[in-house]
Amino acid sequence: MRQEIKFNLNSETIALEVNPNEVLLEVLRDKIGVKSPKCGCDNGDCGTCTVMINGKTVRSCLVLGIEVDGQEVVTLEGLMDSGLTSLQKSFIEHNSFQCGFCAPGMILSATELLAENQKPNKEEIQEALSGNLCRCTGYTPIIEAIEAITK
Repeated sequence: MRQEIKFNLNSETIALEVNPNEVLLEVLRDKIGVKSPKCGCDNGDCGTCTVMINGKTVRSCLVLGIEVDGQEVVTLEGLMDSGLTSLQKSFIEHNSFQCGFCAPGMILSATELLAENQKPNKEEIQEALSGNLCRCTGYTPIIEAIEAITK
């Protein structure tokens, strides 16, 4: 039985019907057309489906769509309302993107970290990114990009 949900997505109110077993990733990609969260492992292990709910990162492949009813959801697209963020610019400057598949999850996880700790050390950055897998193994420039904007 479909259920109507209403939530805020990237500063826009969204109202739609979802099936109880639909995960947020399917709702975002297939019903709304948001493409930054991607299906990587479908088990919450790789972080490519990362989004923020009420300021905290979650794996959208593990969250049911009905669970975001009344919540605030932010995807990478939502961070870019005024253009690239300083974090994204730092990623570009440090050539942190290789294939880019992990980039949305890395950016959102780093954004959450920097919102809580503006001066994280390298170990704290590594810990914050630990749930995001880079299949190109480009971790060093990603960490350097984050370190650069904390100085």
